[in-house]
Amino acid sequence: MVKLDSLNIVPQSIFIKGFDTSFYYVDAGRSLLFWKKNLLADSIEIVYRVFPFKLDAQVRHLNYDSIKGNYISQPVIFNRNSKGNNSTSLFDFGPINYNGSFGRSLSFGNSQDAVFNSQLNLQLSGMVGDSIQIAAAISDNNIPIQPDGTTQQLNEFDKILIQFKKKNWEVNLGDIDLRQNQNYFLNFYKRLQGISYQQENRLGKNGSNKLLLSGAIAKGKFTRNVFNGLEGNQGPYRLMGANNEIYFIILAGTERVFIDGELLQRGEDQDYVINYNTAEISFTPKRMITKDKRIQVEFEYADRNFLNSIFYASNDVVLNKKLKLNIAAYNNSDAKNSPINQQLDARQKQFLANIGDSTQNAFYQVASKDSFSISKILYAKSPHPINPFMDSIYVYSTHPDSAKYNLNFIDVGMNKGNYIPSFNGANGKVYQWVAPINNLPQGQYEPATFLVAPKKQQLVTVGSEYAINAQTMLKTDVALSNYDANTFSSKDKNDNAGYAAKFALYRQDKLPRKLQLNSLMGYEWVNEKFRPLERLRSVEFARDWGLNILPTPATEHLPKASIELRDEQNNYVQYALDGYLRSDNYKGARQTLQHNHTFNNVQLKTFLSLVNSNTPFDKGYYFRPTIQASKFLPK
Repeated sequence: MVKLDSLNIVPQSIFIKGFDTSFYYVDAGRSLLFWKKNLLADSIEIVYRVFPFKLDAQVRHLNYDSIKGNYISQPVIFNRNSKGNNSTSLFDFGPINYNGSFGRSLSFGNSQDAVFNSQLNLQLSGMVGDSIQIAAAISDNNIPIQPDGTTQQLNEFDKILIQFKKKNWEVNLGDIDLRQNQNYFLNFYKRLQGISYQQENRLGKNGSNKLLLSGAIAKGKFTRNVFNGLEGNQGPYRLMGANNEIYFIILAGTERVFIDGELLQRGEDQDYVINYNTAEISFTPKRMITKDKRIQVEFEYADRNFLNSIFYASNDVVLNKKLKLNIAAYNNSDAKNSPINQQLDARQKQFLANIGDSTQNAFYQVASKDSFSISKILYAKSPHPINPFMDSIYVYSTHPDSAKYNLNFIDVGMNKGNYIPSFNGANGKVYQWVAPINNLPQGQYEPATFLVAPKKQQLVTVGSEYAINAQTMLKTDVALSNYDANTFSSKDKNDNAGYAAKFALYRQDKLPRKLQLNSLMGYEWVNEKFRPLERLRSVEFARDWGLNILPTPATEHLPKASIELRDEQNNYVQYALDGYLRSDNYKGARQTLQHNHTFNNVQLKTFLSLVNSNTPFDKGYYFRPTIQASKFLPK
């Protein structure tokens, strides 16, 4: 018996010069040669082929030797089996693939001091240990601005994202984007700095479970601007924050822009361009702006008043391909004891505690004493001219003995302030006090600063989809929200909680001639105090029902029924009947008829809508027909 090789021999590939198979026998699996007869030769020549691997090698999913060096008590060591590190590069990640650039630069000029700049752009991919996949993208240009909003694709300057994957789980660290749209009442898109964890597991043969956990620091706050365009003015239009801020930075890529309910595309060759750093939007000649254009802009902007944290968890369960369950919880809260840009003293905190949820009136009067200078606009205190027992007023003064106060006037709204602009001085506007009429203020300015109160918003949803049979499905959603507009205050807490629910029954029936009949019955109820994270319905939902774009909150009831006939070519006709009832005694009913048909490369679309509304003040109807015909030209 002779051992020929450590690898497995390819069967029928062995050849021994001068000897046929009557002299020997070969065990190809074990690479052994057995002689059947005695040999007289002192040497022989054997030729054979082998497989590039050992077929009978032992393979294990896990063994002690593969994990003993990866305990959490030891630091992660890349290329552990390397006997030496002969690399001379700046970065050495062992078996992990990496590419990018790293730079340092010094800039100076005749009108500026020397500035030291740094740039880093690094991408990583590979394996950590024996089964964890890593991918990372790190970029840092040391500049605190957002990219230009003139193209459809954005290249961000500063971003760190590290991802770990192994089979059915995934961990993301750094700058993460969290987008959720499977829940009707919990629909949002957030740009965060933190961690997210996802895991998917099988539950039996036909079931599955998907878990998502995320904890992060929010980069910004969501808000919505609604305004009409100016005749012939393409922009720029300055956007405003949720607290009427005018100087802020928009988070790149978070905006959604609508004109007359149509979603626009960003880009110089598209519909609009946006300057994220100045919060200004301009429209291209492709979208001519008139006074009748209804413009809506939704975006997130950097709000640095308080440290803001977000926690989100969701779990989706599928059982027997018939039942789907989903539960999700969201918490977004300002850390009231961790202010960032807005530093509050004890008096200001007490002021916020006293106003309750009326945070729109959080104008805190501030008057700082200053040294006299003829170039400054200063004011003197004067007794109240009508009631001496009331607080003093401020009067513009140039007298060195009385001009002691440097004031900052802000716009508090018409008939909410006691000061108006008087004249323009050399160094700014001068304001004067005006007497109220019938206790109604006649001005719109006050020497004050607006205090932003810390907020907390929580939302929990439970949803389900149940296939009653092959043709019928029931879908339900229930939600609970808790919104505290001022966590400094213990007042007005009875209106924090709100509820909402929605259900829909879908049915599909097959008809002769390859037709399909789709029917729907549904009902939605939203409590007046319920607060969704973002816009709940379509951008022009209120206008479609003859209401203001931003109607006052009210308890809403929305019944719905529809029937649709569709063929194999997706030609269809649909009739729907909707109701809309509000607790402020608004009642509306809407009938819609939709039709879509394609023949001979010509597509005809028809949409007819008739809304009848009834309020305590008037009755009306709104009829909107839309017909669109298009022809597809051959290439």
